Amino acid sequence: MNNVVIKVEDISKLYRLGNVNVSTLKDDFEIFRHKLLGKENPTFKLAENNERSQKSTSNYVWALKDINFEVEKGEVLGIIGKNGAGKSTLLKILSKVTSPSTGSIKIKGRIASLLEVGTGFHPELTGKENMYLNGHILGMTKKEIDRKFDEIVDFAGIERYLDTPVKRYSSGMYVRLAFAVAAHLEPEILIVDEVLAVGDIEFQKKAIGKMQEVSKGDGRTVIFVSHSMDTIERLCNKSILLSNGTVSNYGLTKNVISDYLKTNNSLIAKVVFGTDVQPKHPITNILEAYIHDENYVISETFDITKKIGISFKYVVYQEEQFIGGIDFYDERGNVVFNSHDVSSIYNYEKHSLGKQQYTVWIPENLLAEGVYSVGVALLKQVPVLIYQHIQNAIKFKVIDYLRGDSARGRYNGGFPGIVRPLLNWDQKRSN
Repeated sequence: MNNVVIKVEDISKLYRLGNVNVSTLKDDFEIFRHKLLGKENPTFKLAENNERSQKSTSNYVWALKDINFEVEKGEVLGIIGKNGAGKSTLLKILSKVTSPSTGSIKIKGRIASLLEVGTGFHPELTGKENMYLNGHILGMTKKEIDRKFDEIVDFAGIERYLDTPVKRYSSGMYVRLAFAVAAHLEPEILIVDEVLAVGDIEFQKKAIGKMQEVSKGDGRTVIFVSHSMDTIERLCNKSILLSNGTVSNYGLTKNVISDYLKTNNSLIAKVVFGTDVQPKHPITNILEAYIHDENYVISETFDITKKIGISFKYVVYQEEQFIGGIDFYDERGNVVFNSHDVSSIYNYEKHSLGKQQYTVWIPENLLAEGVYSVGVALLKQVPVLIYQHIQNAIKFKVIDYLRGDSARGRYNGGFPGIVRPLLNWDQKRSN
């Protein structure tokens, strides 16, 4: 018991649907009256479970419900689950960004959190100034930060830009510096969300190695959220599978991942996120995303020899210059590729008000057979601002329908690898 550094007991988090922090005077009075009388919050009885596929009949939902677990010193705990399962809410509670509606958390030691790109950085300050600012927030003295300064700069690999305001950093540079600061300033507990997916592959490997080092070598505790099952399996001793705001599995990572892959195999060709009546962001809001063929016919399954279209609709509330992006993952959450609307970065045109749509095409004969998920995003690159990023928004399958004497050859088995490009080969006699 003395080795336990995080103890979570019966944690639940209640959210009100619709406009944030808007409730009637009658609701506020009833909540206050029940509190004075020592009674349970009356809205608790109205709340529904966090099941996104079901139509809501209440204005209140349990983002998390009755969460219990313990984390020991030096342990690396993985947290996995589908979008909306409650992962980010749980991390915000552990990081003390928000409070639980019920339950209690006991934490021993300082916490450093990377919940989203740019968290804790002041955009007008330089990289160097933000390093010292973040260090002081973590309770470090200037002397302690000075001692770690060179290590942080070397790890982040952005020495040339140390005196540049971070508002001019790319999202990858943000992540490099933020992670380097958090990992090197010696917090007892390091909490890392999916932000590492923004960085390049080389840096992701460095970051994973560093997390292993601080847990095994320094005895520090790491809590890591990722959609990459391979990364979770390699890094984490134990894992938690969240489903609709509850813990559906908690134990050895191998067993938790196996359970997740079994229950997360449904294909999603189209998904609707919200309406322009209740925006999630003051500038723009993604409304829906869908995957389709060349004729814009929505489908969950595609022939390997056909090109695939990905479209997502969004609404613009303020004229602003930003770009669209997508990220592709295989069935185990490995990144296949990322793509952004590069052309819009340089023309500086602002998006006009109202509803808009992005469409991007995946060439034929590129993806291998298998199941893929796609995330959609709206972002600004300078300064780095992620307006919205919805990971694993849609899920589809690629199949080689034509077997035998097809254009893809006579081989009838599955090919290894994430992609299967149809390349041109030349053969001739050699001297």
